[in-house]
Amino acid sequence: MKSKRLYSGLMALGLACTLIFQTPVLAAEETAETQTSSISTNSISGWPQGPDITSTAAMIMEDSTQTTVYAKNMDQVLYPGATVKVMTTLLTLENAQLSDQVTMTATGVSGVTDGGASISAQLDEVFTVEQCLYAIMLASANDVALQIAEQIGGSVDGFVQMMNNRAVELGCTNTVFTNPTGLPDENQHTTAHDMALITKAAIDNESFRAIAETTSYTIPATNVSGGERVLTNNFSMLNNTNASYYQYCLGGREGYTEASGSTLVCGAEKNGVSLIAVILQGASGTTAAEAVSLLNYGFDNFQLLSLGDNDFDMASGGNVFVPNGTTADALTTQDGEVQDGQYNRQFFFNGTPVGTAVMSVTSPEEDTAVIEASTQNLTNAQDYTVSHTSVPYFVIGGIGLLLLLLILFRIVKVAKS
Repeated sequence: MKSKRLYSGLMALGLACTLIFQTPVLAAEETAETQTSSISTNSISGWPQGPDITSTAAMIMEDSTQTTVYAKNMDQVLYPGATVKVMTTLLTLENAQLSDQVTMTATGVSGVTDGGASISAQLDEVFTVEQCLYAIMLASANDVALQIAEQIGGSVDGFVQMMNNRAVELGCTNTVFTNPTGLPDENQHTTAHDMALITKAAIDNESFRAIAETTSYTIPATNVSGGERVLTNNFSMLNNTNASYYQYCLGGREGYTEASGSTLVCGAEKNGVSLIAVILQGASGTTAAEAVSLLNYGFDNFQLLSLGDNDFDMASGGNVFVPNGTTADALTTQDGEVQDGQYNRQFFFNGTPVGTAVMSVTSPEEDTAVIEASTQNLTNAQDYTVSHTSVPYFVIGGIGLLLLLLILFRIVKVAKS
């Protein structure tokens, strides 16, 4: 089959040359123009060495390719803390309209104890879903998180089950949620890798990003309250008066409990590249600065490289996130099984996954049809040029030959694969 493709391509090329070089000249030609062993990514050959940090676990992931740029204990099971609210917000956005109304019941009003974060919502007070989500993301309001969980899930437990189901759908393998607030529970746990997958899904949601990156939001007077509530985003990386302010930050969540330590997740975008950062079990007041350090490492040492510009068989994808200066010939590939005329191709840098593409499979019959159509078009172009134009046929013929050469290149490539 491969030899037949190659033969048909050569025959088409020969025919094209015959058509061109037997054509008389009609006019004058025209011209045209490693540090510690816990940082697993530091052991990758040729990978820029990432900074060590004091937090127990961390991960930096490039959004579009899901390349693991930096990993320290990324699969270690730890408490998630306030980062749970990212899943709470994402799940709400996926299952409710921003204009829907939420009425406070005893579930939310009485559910906050021990001085937990809240907006002091009152029994029977009515908010919109949009107002609730700003309260959760900007003010870390546990009372509102509990109430919206009850409304969407039918009960808090029902919502928690939805959270766990969604985590599995996103590819999480070591995550168990037991509440929508992130308050301590010995059975609630996650990993840096799992939280990166959850945060990616959230950052990819436009409504989530609009909420997460807002620095201030006002909830107007409700049916119960006598005045408006002004919410200020307490995420340090968005506060331009904070030492950890990061101008490329897209928003996120951070928090601290004795059980979880300091935890933080966020997204950042610079020069068309989006990165996800996760820091777990850090010392109080350190995780934002460490996130900035790791994000700078990712932005400064890596590049997005497009591999699909000249590949006729690439249907989608084809971007890879690799160390600066890496070229396509430094990568290896692995192809999946063909299904419905397509298959997945994964790209590797020294054994590390750096991107994927969806490839199309072209049948020999399709190759032959393309060649025949191209040859006929070339013949038609010759006939039309002779009778209607003073433009040299060598110009048009040359273009046709170039197109056929590209087709032949594709056939040879498929034949070799």
